[in-house]
Amino acid sequence: MLNNDWDELLFTEFQKPYFLQLVAQIKKEYELYTCYPQMNQVFEALRYSSFSQTKVVILGQDPYHSIHQAMGLSFSVPLEVEVPPSLQNIFKELNSDLGIPISRKGDLRPWAKQGVLLLNSILTVREHLPLSHQSYGWMTFTDHILSLLNQKSTPIVFVLWGSFSRQKKSLITNPIHCIIEGPHPSPLSAYRGFFGSKPFSKINDFLASTNQTTINFGLS
Repeated sequence: MLNNDWDELLFTEFQKPYFLQLVAQIKKEYELYTCYPQMNQVFEALRYSSFSQTKVVILGQDPYHSIHQAMGLSFSVPLEVEVPPSLQNIFKELNSDLGIPISRKGDLRPWAKQGVLLLNSILTVREHLPLSHQSYGWMTFTDHILSLLNQKSTPIVFVLWGSFSRQKKSLITNPIHCIIEGPHPSPLSAYRGFFGSKPFSKINDFLASTNQTTINFGLS
């Protein structure tokens, strides 16, 4: 299904009653309404970043809820889609922090391929209705993923932007990991401490300090 080590790690979770009920509900939603991302992209984040390769987690809330934007990776949009405001602010901070030119493309798959798990807490959404699938069970599933990552013996950087993601801090108890938290990059809150927080240099400083390869955040 995912074609990497997540298949074995999540096998038991996929069989649990709550997950089977979740799948049934989501299938019905996709039949009755326009939902995002495309059904075959729901687990894209796990496909791009295996458990063993994951060294950074950037946790989002739920997928973009407008047409063509969601692609199964938190904050990322397909190459041909205009960069949304929150991602524009991420790129501005990346430029300020590391001097990387502001990208006109919002496809973050190059990050994912380097071990950055771009995970949303809720993996699907109904068109134009943010958090519409919040109660379906996705957070039980993604909390389990975070708990598995917490158990890794290799240090991980967990990036929690905004109050929704910061609620997950309690799941990260292993002292070897690094937690970077702060305001959400949305236009509503970016000026309350997201800008100037230098999260990308902090990520790479931690990776370097733990003898791991740093992330090339460029998207050329």
